[in-house]
Amino acid sequence: MVKYSVEINGIQVDAAYSENSVNKLFLPLLKHLTDMQKNKGGRIFAMLAAPPGAGKSTLCSFLEKLSKETEEVCNVQAIGMDGFHRRQEYLLSHTTLRDGKEVRMVDIKGAPVTFDLDKLTDAIRTVTSGKDCYWPTYDRHLHNPVEDAIHVTGDIILLEGNYLLLDEEGWRNLKEIADYTISISADEDMLRGRLIDRKMKSGNDREKATKFVDFSDMSNVRLCLDKSRKADLMLVVSESGEYSRAVI
Repeated sequence: MVKYSVEINGIQVDAAYSENSVNKLFLPLLKHLTDMQKNKGGRIFAMLAAPPGAGKSTLCSFLEKLSKETEEVCNVQAIGMDGFHRRQEYLLSHTTLRDGKEVRMVDIKGAPVTFDLDKLTDAIRTVTSGKDCYWPTYDRHLHNPVEDAIHVTGDIILLEGNYLLLDEEGWRNLKEIADYTISISADEDMLRGRLIDRKMKSGNDREKATKFVDFSDMSNVRLCLDKSRKADLMLVVSESGEYSRAVI
């Protein structure tokens, strides 16, 4: 196993990837993106979409590290869509409909409506233009985006997020902008357990964490699993953390 520790959105994450996943999936992916970049002669923009709790942020960070340690591939720069959460002040003061009932946006934070899709789309177009630019991140302790946190300069940019392949108005257009797309799926129950654990690491007790995950996060999980467009590379992650190609 290849062990990897990284801070994601203000939370320390410890992960481990099997040698099989690294050698049979991750390195071939990096080599493919490198070939695409060389053939294009300019910046490649790839997107990785996965439901909450699937480990997409950690994996993208690991792929960035792996690319820098592998001589025959181009360096990957990983960024995330979480920096396009609407600000906490907005979510506290605005409502939306969930199952026919009016709810505060903050109570379903993480749902598609709680992201600024127009701002995200504009930022993606700036990145795909090849310009050096800046990108926001998200801090789970501040509960808000941190603007201009990442200087985007790479030849291969890998954007991760829940809804990058969502087959709904506005979101579905993002796939057409990308040069390459990747998706990860996983078992619902496994994702629920991971999400409760993550919510507790943000300072919530188990009861509060479980209540939020069941009310908000699991709806987002099912949305991602059931309403995402097919990707160029479709992966499945198991409870043990092993990755494999999805069987279609």
